[in-house]
Amino acid sequence: MTHSSVHLQIASDDQPSVPDWFAEVAIVAQVFTTSGVLHRIEEQVRFSRARFGTNELIDIVAVLIGYAVSAEPTLLAFYDRLTPFATPFMALFARNILPHRSTVSRFLAALDQPTVEALRSLFLDDLVLRTAQTFPPGGLWDRLGQHWLVVDVDATKQAARQRALPSSPELPVAHRRCRRVCAPGYLGRKRGEVARSRTTVLQAHSHHWLGTFSGAGNGDYQAELKRACETIISYAGWLCMPLAHILIRLDGLYGTLATLTPLLASGLGVLVRCKDYSLLDLPAVAARLKAPPDVQTVHPESGAARDLFDCPPLPLCPGGPPLRLLVATHPTTFTAKPPIGILRDGIVYELFLTTAPAEAFTCSDVLDLYLHRGSFETVLSDEDQEQSTDRWCSLSPWGQEFWQILSQWLWNLRLDMGHHLSAVPLHLTEFAAAVEPAAAVTSSLAAEPDLTSAARLTNEPVCYGPPRWARRSFTKGFAGSDFVMQPDGTLRCPAGHPLTPHERRPERHGSIRIVYGARITHCRPCPLRAQCLESATTRKPRQVSAVLWPMDVAVSGADRSAPATADPPVGTRPPALAPVLWGDWPRSQLRRSLVRLLRRQTVELTVPTRPSEEGLRASSETVSTRAERAHWRLSWQQRLARNARPASAPLLTVTIHGLPAAFAQYIRVNLVAAA
Repeated sequence: MTHSSVHLQIASDDQPSVPDWFAEVAIVAQVFTTSGVLHRIEEQVRFSRARFGTNELIDIVAVLIGYAVSAEPTLLAFYDRLTPFATPFMALFARNILPHRSTVSRFLAALDQPTVEALRSLFLDDLVLRTAQTFPPGGLWDRLGQHWLVVDVDATKQAARQRALPSSPELPVAHRRCRRVCAPGYLGRKRGEVARSRTTVLQAHSHHWLGTFSGAGNGDYQAELKRACETIISYAGWLCMPLAHILIRLDGLYGTLATLTPLLASGLGVLVRCKDYSLLDLPAVAARLKAPPDVQTVHPESGAARDLFDCPPLPLCPGGPPLRLLVATHPTTFTAKPPIGILRDGIVYELFLTTAPAEAFTCSDVLDLYLHRGSFETVLSDEDQEQSTDRWCSLSPWGQEFWQILSQWLWNLRLDMGHHLSAVPLHLTEFAAAVEPAAAVTSSLAAEPDLTSAARLTNEPVCYGPPRWARRSFTKGFAGSDFVMQPDGTLRCPAGHPLTPHERRPERHGSIRIVYGARITHCRPCPLRAQCLESATTRKPRQVSAVLWPMDVAVSGADRSAPATADPPVGTRPPALAPVLWGDWPRSQLRRSLVRLLRRQTVELTVPTRPSEEGLRASSETVSTRAERAHWRLSWQQRLARNARPASAPLLTVTIHGLPAAFAQYIRVNLVAAA
C-alpha cells in the first residue's frame, strides 16, 4: 500500500526523457565543430548520388556519430530513441532535417572507395594532431635508453549468419543480401554463415587506433598489411620517429618470408612468429641448436618452460636487413601435431623473427614482448563491448568500412577527452629487470672496439665532455647552440618552447648522440618558424641533436672543429644495462569514466516556444530560382545549404551539468554559474 506521504499522479501529455547519450553527442559535435573537422568533412569528403533529396554526406555522418555514441543495438532502436529529439540533434551539427533511416541505408550502400579514402585521410590527420599534444605517446625504452613504439597489426573476423538453404536444379538460386560484403568462411558454427575480416592497427602504448582495412571472407591480408604499413609510416613521420624504431608486432598469419619482404623493405621494425620451419635446416641455425641455450624462461602463469636460442642475424629477405632468429624449444610427450610450432624428435620448436638489435633487447626480452599481447586483445574486447565496431551497419563493403572508420574515430576522441577530464600521468612499468654486467658483456665483447670493451669491463662511470652541437644549416637558421640547456635536461628554443629528449643512441668510439624534439603544436603557430625550420611548409617540428664524447677518447680533427659551448655536461653513463621500460596510459579508465559521468548528469534543452516574426515571414516567402525549377546541377555550396540549419531558426541551448571548468575550457564552451 502506498504511504500516505506519497502522492502518485500521471500526466496524459507526451514528454519523452532526453536520452542519456545526448550529452556526449553534444560534446562530440562541439569538439568536431570547433576543431574544424566537420568543415573539412564537408569540403574534402564529397559524394553525390542521384535522387537523394536534400540530404548530404555530412547529414549521414551526423547520424552515424550519434549511432556510435549511443551504443544502441540496431539503427532502428537508435531512431526510435532519437525521433522525439531529431531537431535538437541535427542542430548540434548545424543541420536542419534528420535523414530517414532508409535514406542512411541507401546512402551507405552507394558509397564508393574515393569517398572512404578521403575520410580515412582526415581520420589519420586528426589523430596525429591530438597525439602530438602528449609527446612522447608512451613507448618502450630499451636497455640503451632508446625510445621505441610498438604497433599491433592483427585481423578480426565477424560472421553474418544466414540460413543454410537447400540447393537443387528445381529451385531458383538463393538471393543473399550479404553477397557484396561477405564471403564464405568457417567460424565453427553453422555451415550457412559467411564472414568479413578486418585488419586493425593499434598504437599499443596510447591505445589509439591508427586504421582499419576490411575485406570479404579472409580478405587479402598481404594487401591490407601493405596499407597498414603506409599508415604507420605516415604516423611515424608526423611524430619524427625513425622507422626502424617502430616495432610492428604480428602473429603467425604474417610469418612467411614472402609476406615480410615488402615490410622490411620499407624500413620498419618487425617482431613476428615465423611459420617457415625450413629455417631450422640452415647450417648456421642447426649448429646453434647443438650448443647450450642462451637462457631458459618460465611463464609466470602457465609455468611453461622454454629454452631460448639466439641465432646470429641471417639475410633471409633479399634487399632487407638481416633478421634475428630466436628459437624456443620445450620437450613434450605427445605425438600429435602441436597447435603452435613444429614437433621434431619429441621437441617442439617455435620460431620468432625480429629486427630488434641484440644489444638493446635480450632474447628473453623479445619473447616476453611478443607474448605480451594482452593490450591488443583487451582493447579489441573493450571495443566489442563499448562500440561493437564489427556490427553490421551496411551490407556494402564501402558503407561498412565508412562506419568502422567513424567508430574508431570516436574511440580516439574519447581517449583525448578522457585525458582532459581526468589527467593521468604516463605510467612506467619495468618490463624487464636490469641485466648484470657480466651477462651483457659476454655476448658483445667480440663485436666492440677495444676501447669500448675496456670501458665496459671496468665498472667505473664514464665521464662525458660538453655537448657538441650540429653546425648551422644552409638556411642560416637557428643553430643547435642557440637552444639553451635547462636544469631538467630539456632545451629551450629562442621562442621559449621546450624541446624534450626523444632518442639517445650510441655512436662510434663510445660517443652518444641525444636528439631533442619540439612539439608540432608549438612549431606551427610560432612567429619564428621561418627562421627555425628549413621550410615554411614542413609538417614536422624542429629537432636538435648533440654529441657527447667520453673524456678519455681521442677525437678526430673533424670532430675537434665542431663548435663547443660552455654548457654543463649532459648524462654520465650510457644505460647499456638499464631495465626495459614500458610506458602507457590506462586502457579503459579514461574512456569509461567519461561515459559514466556524462550519462548520469542532467541535460537541459531550452528552445523558445514561439519563433520570431522575421523567421515566419522568411519561411513563408521562400522563392525558388529559375535554375532550381529547371533542375540544373547545383554546386557543392548550394547542395550543402539545402539542409543547413537556417539562420532564422530559434536558438537551441543545451546545458550539461557536472563537468569541471577545465573540461569546459577544452571544448570551448562557456561555464554557467551555479544557481
